[in-house]
Amino acid sequence: MPDARAFSLDLTGLEPFLDLGGIEARNDLARAIGAELARREGPGADFLGWLDLPRTAFGPDLVRLLDAAETARGDCDVVVVIGIGGSYLGAEAVLSALADRASGPEILFAGTHLCAAGLRRLLRRIEGRDVRLCVISKSGTTLEPAVSFRLFRAALRERYGRDGERRRITAITDASRGALRALADAEGWDTYVIPDDVGGRFSVLTPVGLWPLAVAGLDVRRLLEGAADMAATCENPVLSANPAHLYAVARHLLYGAGYTTEVLSTFHSDLGPLQEWWKQLFGESEGKHGRGIFPASCRFTTDLHSLGQYLQDGRRELFETFLTVRETDPALVVPASTDGGDGLGYLEGRSLDDINAQAFAGTRAAHREGGLPTLSLELAKLDERSLGGLLFFFEKAVAVSGRLLGVNPFDQPGVEAYKREMFRLLGKPA
Repeated sequence: MPDARAFSLDLTGLEPFLDLGGIEARNDLARAIGAELARREGPGADFLGWLDLPRTAFGPDLVRLLDAAETARGDCDVVVVIGIGGSYLGAEAVLSALADRASGPEILFAGTHLCAAGLRRLLRRIEGRDVRLCVISKSGTTLEPAVSFRLFRAALRERYGRDGERRRITAITDASRGALRALADAEGWDTYVIPDDVGGRFSVLTPVGLWPLAVAGLDVRRLLEGAADMAATCENPVLSANPAHLYAVARHLLYGAGYTTEVLSTFHSDLGPLQEWWKQLFGESEGKHGRGIFPASCRFTTDLHSLGQYLQDGRRELFETFLTVRETDPALVVPASTDGGDGLGYLEGRSLDDINAQAFAGTRAAHREGGLPTLSLELAKLDERSLGGLLFFFEKAVAVSGRLLGVNPFDQPGVEAYKREMFRLLGKPA
């Protein structure tokens, strides 16, 4: 079970805006939804495999993946991961958050857009370097990663030849169907499976996330252990002891009270990609049938000098969830000055962590006084175990939140609309 000191959810910032007794009154409803998910029933029941990943990911497939990752670490200095949406956001989120713990090749991401300038820049970055590719797609035909894969595969073949190319491509795809599976089997690439019952935005604890993270030198076993700890905690039928259910219910009550935008704010500069993963997870899961909380994000203190004005004084239709880390680098302190001309004498010897913590406390108080409901999530520190727990916490929360909202949290029918229009304009054959 997660140590309460290592992970905490604070709802006291909601008190002026919500009757917290209304949260407890939803205990039976949250318990019923949790039991439904545990029975693998309800809308989207075919896509609940992510619930089992923290416990089932250990086994021969993980051993093979870790062995292959070790080989990759020894024969390249850069890996290009090609995928879009859930095929890369989770891995990028963990890599950024734990950058100081990584020890492997540089991990670059492609296939996330169709911008020629950006792709050209990435191609230049791999020139003269030992390269591997990891292509991630269930179908192999999603336009953005398919185009990028053609470009990077051509560069790989030009440098290493056909045999060398074969040895340097890893494909993570469907077990038996799709264009990428057929190509990977024909070429003899090393392959890993995206489970049929796990959607892209819930796939970070499958090979989709585990292979790049292992190559980067992160401890994916501890990531899974942290997720397993949180999964056990989030089975608790008592709402006050189940952080994911508690967060979901609080968000739902805020939505019902007219707070239709959630801003996930952090004071940790390396959590930006995690915010992007969170936005996909919640936006794609909840935004359906004219319903859903719009997910936005801010990075502080930077954005306090821009969007901070809106948060403090703008329309009162949003609420804020703070994601903070108690300790990152306590050894970094404000040094003494020989002239004192910058007026910072009162901060000399204080750690940046302490100063950042006071910036958070001051911001939370100011936003609350300005009419903004606030929640706070705190991690004691950033490591693989805590990140695994946080990822599962958000996944379980959005599953419950979607069910409370009355939508299927596991499909994304609206994503297909832009594809139909884009392919029509490009003249794709029917």
